[in-house]
Amino acid sequence: MQTKFYIICHLTTPAGPEAYGRFEIGNDRVAAYQLFERLKGDKEVNERNMLCMELMETENELPVNINMLSCTLDQLTENCRIITKEVFNHRNLSGESSIGN
Repeated sequence: MQTKFYIICHLTTPAGPEAYGRFEIGNDRVAAYQLFERLKGDKEVNERNMLCMELMETENELPVNINMLSCTLDQLTENCRIITKEVFNHRNLSGESSIGN
């Protein structure tokens, strides 16, 4: 069974956190951790944060939260740019189908 990494974007609603986006970033742990470390935001996350990003991995097909950031709208915009650029470069320039394959 292969471990996969992804980043979930979610926002806080009156009913609680609601996911609205997901970036599949591959199966390489080191590359996934390095990418998440490049993202902008605050590692201090609490219930008042409106926008968050979570680094997730699947273990035995179950999701596991690895790390989390709260962000402003501007930081979220920059983070989406960083992730998209990294995934694009890796998939198109290296000839591989995902980060770390």
